[in-house]
Amino acid sequence: MDFALTEEQSAIFDMAYAFGQEHIAPFARDWEAQGTIPKDLWPQLGELGFAGLYVSEDSGGSGLSRLDATLVFEALSMACPSVAAFLSIHNMCAKMIDSFADDAMKARVLPKAMTMETVLSYCLTEPGSGSDAAALKTRAERSNEGYTLNGTKAFISGGGYSDLYVAMVRTGEDGPKGVSAVLIEDGTPGLSFGGLEDKMGWRSQPTRQVQFDDCRIPAENLLGEEGHGFKYAMGGLDGGRLNIAACSLGAAQTGLTSTLAYMAERKAFGKSIDQFQALQFRLADMEIELQAARTFLRQAAWKLDTGAPDATKFCAMAKKFVTETGSKVVDQCLQLHGGYGYLADYGIEKLVRDLRVHQILEGTNEIMRLIVARQMLAR
Repeated sequence: MDFALTEEQSAIFDMAYAFGQEHIAPFARDWEAQGTIPKDLWPQLGELGFAGLYVSEDSGGSGLSRLDATLVFEALSMACPSVAAFLSIHNMCAKMIDSFADDAMKARVLPKAMTMETVLSYCLTEPGSGSDAAALKTRAERSNEGYTLNGTKAFISGGGYSDLYVAMVRTGEDGPKGVSAVLIEDGTPGLSFGGLEDKMGWRSQPTRQVQFDDCRIPAENLLGEEGHGFKYAMGGLDGGRLNIAACSLGAAQTGLTSTLAYMAERKAFGKSIDQFQALQFRLADMEIELQAARTFLRQAAWKLDTGAPDATKFCAMAKKFVTETGSKVVDQCLQLHGGYGYLADYGIEKLVRDLRVHQILEGTNEIMRLIVARQMLAR
């Protein structure tokens, strides 16, 4: 058992970290204030191969492992977890297309997705179906030309911003077997968007409802087979959960690193506050928790890469543990900054806000516990 990263993996991490520190971190607060991420950022990430991290090389992707991908998202989230998480969504959609589309769809969509000339968004959640995703109501009625879509998707990262939407829609009976996956290009008649959501965190990501009103798409926009969409959607979530956990990990590490530097400079009662034993204990606890989270995350990624039968369980456990650890750590970092931690200038309060949603999306942490418990009982 070897816990060390390979030279290639270390190089991947270092490349992502360097890019984030130069091209994302200095601008993250401005992008948050503007409520958007400049679109010219994405082709730069595409040039590094980050648009199709685990898309096969035959399809123009990087063909990396899930463990490799967690390194990229950990490193990028050290600059801004909101930007890193948006890239994760694009990668999840790209992998679905690479895995389940026919050759014609791959040839039509993936080349521009791999350069991020085409930015992808994922549309599963609806106003009335979050954790109960199989209860989705958006319908796609079959016609001679293709499908006519009617319904609403909620909390869509990239709504009104992205170029292509991968949506789960109902083509058949109630329940998961009646769900199919389709692609909708931006500008399609009948596709519209709600107002920009005013969120606690992830504020640089434009988030809106996505509305379909007699939105007609050609039959060739069906992804894979009818009735398999829910399976495709769930298949992408194991990796998505690892990515969002990695975003929590990287951001929390940045918080801890910043806190160490602050405590060395901040003086109280005649000495720097990092010399008080009670506060040293808190630093030690955060370090222990982050190291445990990192090891757990990489074990879960290894399980997914090797096709272990309990991979889904481990992805769920890691997502729950790492996202809660990340939020706990940045909250402690804010406390150790005192009143300054509450100010935007120090960057800590942004991390607290950005990381909170990680316990909700990609499956709530309550659903993660449910997955784990069911697999335990099934044994």
